[in-house]
Amino acid sequence: MPKKILTCKLLGAFFLACAMCSASHAAEVLVAVAANFAAPMQKIAPLFEKDTGHKAILSLGSTGSFYAQIKNGGPFHILLSADVETPLKLEKEGLGIAGSRFTYATGKLVLWSKEARLVDGEGHILKTGSFQRIALANPKLAPYGLAAVETLTQMGILQTLQAKIVQGDNIAQTYQFVVTENAQLGFVALSQVYADGKISQGSAWIVPSHLHSPLKQDALLLNPGNKNPAAAALMNYLKTDKAKGIISAFGYVVQ
Repeated sequence: MPKKILTCKLLGAFFLACAMCSASHAAEVLVAVAANFAAPMQKIAPLFEKDTGHKAILSLGSTGSFYAQIKNGGPFHILLSADVETPLKLEKEGLGIAGSRFTYATGKLVLWSKEARLVDGEGHILKTGSFQRIALANPKLAPYGLAAVETLTQMGILQTLQAKIVQGDNIAQTYQFVVTENAQLGFVALSQVYADGKISQGSAWIVPSHLHSPLKQDALLLNPGNKNPAAAALMNYLKTDKAKGIISAFGYVVQ
């Protein structure tokens, strides 16, 4: 056999073996993602796959709903929560890996309207009540909804606005109420309306952090992901500068 043909065949076999080896080490990780973190995680997931060969399969929803699913045997490998309490509770209940928890982002609450001049920069519109409906996420399921209730309570206007409040099951549905103008304004996550260092459209008031509990968001490796190489890789990937850059670009604070 000519030397050139033999060399090509050997190289072909080498690259095929490498590809098969890479495929054999690739795995999938099922990730329960708090709805407020949907946009950055949808950007991180393909980069994670490109850089590691592992695939992240995302499910989006409220932290409270995910907690119930995980308690009932949900198959998730990782929880990216909208709070710190839920991952801590799951860890204490033996449903997460002790010592795996870390804060991957700290979020910001924003009062937002699709209308360009409706929301003023100090949130005074809340006290004037010059709107028909205001949306917020279910405070029993969504930490951003709880932060909204805390804000209205601190401002002394929760009871005054009670009749105008419409609740979303999670922060994604709350955003939909506002973007479709079924509610004139609403409390959403800054990440949902933030791009290129500014509010992407409409008008907004970034709620001062002293008006509500900190929106620290923890990641937890769940029991089904304990020996999953993709789960371990994603937990590490979220701590990289590349992932942190994406997270901070959506208005989150990262450590």
